[in-house]
Amino acid sequence: MLSPASSANSRALPVTGRLSRLPWWALVTAFLGLLFVWQIATSASYQEIFNSIISGIFLTVFVTIVAFGLSLLVGLLLAFARLSKRPLIYQTATFFVENIRGIPMLVLLLYVAFVFVPGVVDALNALGTSLAANSSPLLAAIGAAFPTLRARDVNNTARVIIALVIAYSVFLSEVYRAGIESVDKGQMEAARSLGMTQRQAMLHVVLRQGIRNVLPALGNDFISMLKDSSLVSVLGVQDITGLGRVYAAGNFKFFETYNVMAFLYLAMTLILSIIVRWVERRTARQA
Repeated sequence: MLSPASSANSRALPVTGRLSRLPWWALVTAFLGLLFVWQIATSASYQEIFNSIISGIFLTVFVTIVAFGLSLLVGLLLAFARLSKRPLIYQTATFFVENIRGIPMLVLLLYVAFVFVPGVVDALNALGTSLAANSSPLLAAIGAAFPTLRARDVNNTARVIIALVIAYSVFLSEVYRAGIESVDKGQMEAARSLGMTQRQAMLHVVLRQGIRNVLPALGNDFISMLKDSSLVSVLGVQDITGLGRVYAAGNFKFFETYNVMAFLYLAMTLILSIIVRWVERRTARQA
């Protein structure tokens, strides 16, 4: 027969077990977030900073969504090229992937903005000059538009998107490749035996299962791109970080300003994390 003390301990164990399973990190984060929201609502200084930075959220989200959408497409094409059995296609894609992966994001951003884009503009100007001298009226009309293009016509937001697409398409291509290779080869053979072509089997059977397998990695890369978009401020783009740096430099309120910046990025990444987990669970149920 259990003693009264043992009986009390046995009753306390289920309660202790439930408490240990609570997401304490989320509760503490939510509590700190509510405290900070209260600080912004009651402090005139924080309200001024928040109102000065809040307009940068749209640009941050816009750059992230556009760049990630293009990266998904370019990354998929690179993945197919890396899986190609044609040596020229495979070697070209591998050269691009391996070299871009070795360049830091900030260096790549500066390189694209001040080297790659002006170089492409100069090449287009040279091509336009050559086409303008062509005897064909159509080619001459096309070439007449190129010599007027200048590097300054490509704004910094477009340069940032190009840099992010180049960087993340490489990472996503490896994610896609891993997902495609994780699908059993019998799936392709079964699809072909049903009369599907190689392309149909890849798109409708293998690729669909491969993307489902790497969906968590794709979601993590989306969140990473949101955070890496803060680097665009080095080009003077007025995102959250850019506006925050300008405000802090003018008012010397570095502590308060960077607190607000960190809070905004943390809030956006946590919301995206919740959405990604919801998509993962929904996809798993449909599998």
